Amino acid sequence: MDRRRRLAKLLTLQKRVKELHEARHAAFLKEAAAAEREATEIARRLEASESLAALFPDLYHRRIAQALARREANEDKAAQEARKIAAADARANIVERAHREVLKKHERNVEEKAILEFIEQRLKPGASD
Repeated sequence: MDRRRRLAKLLTLQKRVKELHEARHAAFLKEAAAAEREATEIARRLEASESLAALFPDLYHRRIAQALARREANEDKAAQEARKIAAADARANIVERAHREVLKKHERNVEEKAILEFIEQRLKPGASD
């Protein structure tokens, strides 16, 4: 397999890796937002006068703390995925540049070959002018 095809396949792979990290990043952000909403909802119930929170305040506080910890953990994971996205994007850009260079070189070689064939045809004895 020539270098052009290998680079094209590698470029496709790098783009897929980047898309995977983007999807994971979005999922972690979604989970962090859900945990934030859960903590807010529990805190709202804790402050409500008709709530059972007066009977079990420790339970409510523990659930709020757990939801906030989940939010923070998911935000950290999202930040890690953001770094992976940047790295995958950088790798994809490098591969894309290399692929473009190989394509240009291939095109030049094809053009040079066509020119040489044309010149050879013109230089053959009996070639018409």
